[in-house]
Amino acid sequence: MEKKSKRSSSVSPPPPKRRKSVGATKRSGLSTDVQVGHLTVYSWNINGIGPFVQRPITSFCKPSPGSSTPPAQEASSLRDVLRRQDWPSILCLQEVKIREDDESTKTTVERSVMSADGNAEPSYKTFFCLPCDKYNARGFGRKIYGVCTLIRTDFFDKVVNNVRTVDWDAEGRFLVCETRVSGMMPRLAIINVYAVNGTEAPYKDPQTGEPAGTRHDRKLQVHKRLQTECRALEEKGFACIVAGDLNIARKPIDGHPNLRTFPKRHCLNRADFEARFFRNSQQGGTAAAADDQALDFIDTFRQVHGESRPGYTYYPRGKPFGSSCDRVDMILISQSLKASLQAAGICETPADRSSSDHVPLWCTLGFEGE
Repeated sequence: MEKKSKRSSSVSPPPPKRRKSVGATKRSGLSTDVQVGHLTVYSWNINGIGPFVQRPITSFCKPSPGSSTPPAQEASSLRDVLRRQDWPSILCLQEVKIREDDESTKTTVERSVMSADGNAEPSYKTFFCLPCDKYNARGFGRKIYGVCTLIRTDFFDKVVNNVRTVDWDAEGRFLVCETRVSGMMPRLAIINVYAVNGTEAPYKDPQTGEPAGTRHDRKLQVHKRLQTECRALEEKGFACIVAGDLNIARKPIDGHPNLRTFPKRHCLNRADFEARFFRNSQQGGTAAAADDQALDFIDTFRQVHGESRPGYTYYPRGKPFGSSCDRVDMILISQSLKASLQAAGICETPADRSSSDHVPLWCTLGFEGE
């Protein structure tokens, strides 16, 4: 069932302290003129959208004369983020942390990505999926989880048919953008994902509040639901692009200094994810996953850079940048899009991390002359 989205219209070597965007080729955004045969998708767990749409109180303070304390890293505006990434077709944001009923903040976000009058720079349409689960999304005054998809207005007007949520999630974790065929570009389903983080904390039935296992159990349920959703879309003729924080580090190279293997449930969650989304995975997976028809997805970063090049998206704050990191954010694509994949990368610098604890990642697809 579809729901209409709420729219306001082993040990790896450490990365360098400052690494520019990791990509096979220079990324080529749409710039200020839309090209339907060219698609650039960015994804970023922003860990709270507030700093990007409001001026922090610290900006009004001046450091004391002779102070040796460096100023805190301030967030850029959303327009600055989009401009720095050369105006991508779509930007998928996770963990925006907006209350479902906070219309003021939603309106502020919408306005912040619009081009000023007389400015030739692109504008963006804004779509939200925010948590409405009163039993499982209660922390921080309900300012928790949530995803937001920003779509270039010119791209939206030419190819987008629908942006929707899914009926099997109430925690604000999924947005599906469906396009129509345009030139050589097939029908696409671009899915913004903030996957469940597996823990031993209880998960409650969102309707009754009764205990229904742990967050580990819910994570496995979401894997299966997302697999089913993607398979159904492919059967309808869509090619899928799954972009976001999957909360899984796939292989030893994806964790520094080590891949997380304790407690054992993390290994089980990883194997289940591999078995459901990567048909030729060497990991066993759960019996439930083995019984299903696995998807044949492509991990865009690994497809472009191979299995030996490290690259990380999660850089926790409170530790030196690069001393502990994981690749838990990914952009996955259907096998039918393999020939269209042109480039993929990760923006691995403290500046790109900004006020978050993740850095952006991206991929570019080309459909002209296929």
